[in-house]
Amino acid sequence: MSVADKPFVRTSILAAEPPPPGERGAVAWIRRNLLATPKDVILTILALALIAWAVPQLVNWLFIQAVWSGPDRTFCATTIQGGIQPDGWSGACWAFISAKYDQFIFGRYPLGERWRPAIVGILFILLLVPMLIPSAPRKGLNAILLFAVLPVIAFWLLHGGFGLEVVETPLWGGLMVTLVLSFVGIAVSLPVGILLALGRRSNMPVIRMLCVTFIEVIRGVPLITVLFMASVMLPLFLPTGWNVDKLLRALIGVSIFTSAYMAEVIRGGLQAIPKGQFEGADSLGLGYWQKTRLIIMPQAIKLVIPSIVNTFIGTFKDTSLVTIIGMFDLLGIVKLNFSDSNWASAVTPITGLIFAGFIFWLFCFGMSRYSGFMERHLDTGHKR
Repeated sequence: MSVADKPFVRTSILAAEPPPPGERGAVAWIRRNLLATPKDVILTILALALIAWAVPQLVNWLFIQAVWSGPDRTFCATTIQGGIQPDGWSGACWAFISAKYDQFIFGRYPLGERWRPAIVGILFILLLVPMLIPSAPRKGLNAILLFAVLPVIAFWLLHGGFGLEVVETPLWGGLMVTLVLSFVGIAVSLPVGILLALGRRSNMPVIRMLCVTFIEVIRGVPLITVLFMASVMLPLFLPTGWNVDKLLRALIGVSIFTSAYMAEVIRGGLQAIPKGQFEGADSLGLGYWQKTRLIIMPQAIKLVIPSIVNTFIGTFKDTSLVTIIGMFDLLGIVKLNFSDSNWASAVTPITGLIFAGFIFWLFCFGMSRYSGFMERHLDTGHKR
């Protein structure tokens, strides 16, 4: 029997054939996804009508009628390109964002010392970018520099000491605090979550019970409660005269909360590994940690990349809850400036919230796109 006569070969050949010319291109995609049924046609028309109505008004408010410069709120309250709004409203007050931009990024960090967090940000980008590129060499050295060396240098630069002026953490704020909290929470949660997931599947009853208790207790309460406990209750258990920095309390609270959720994500990946992988590793004579590090864990992490990134995105957004303990991240510092009488107007809060929301979306969208890139890069299971 020839190759063409074999059923399974014929199926593979037919599946590999490209679609007919009439079923390819943008027109075909629109026909299949937007105009396939009368219901789809109606929904598509309604969606286009909504977009045609909303987008011009948003563009007009955000850009055309927006106030881009001005010394105070009077320009945002009534004026528009030299004229007067009939209803007393202008477009977006981007002059407010421009005037407060440095504070939104650095908080109340001293003006003359803001070169220090700027250097930390540059170092972070220089180390993070090659870490995210799969083909970049020396990943081990890169990881050590990013997760071990950089935190020490960053703490020295941001806090001061050893020749630098000390800047207490209550003066930190804005996007800087958001990035510090999210980076530490993410960097700590992944390895701790892996250990907790392995401990929950352990055959040792004591280890398993401790991990299960930790995970279920932390997951059973909201993050705001964990932050409140870390800020208010933790000092009560310390010896007299001891004090824990407020930022450190927030870092601990965010880290343990994210670790509990990460543990369940990793556990789901471990449960999805076929039993044959464990048996194959045992047949090779590999020890528990060798088997876990070389065979099981890489496959488990690959399977749950979307869930891992989803947890990272949630952590990044949840940093706004540190306002409850008197710290001001990006959203907190934006809302704090609404009380500035020089900029109190009807459009100032809306503009500030749009700015903060866009910054959060920018980081979260970037993480989600990188997640998709890594999924495609690692999706080699069915390739020949």
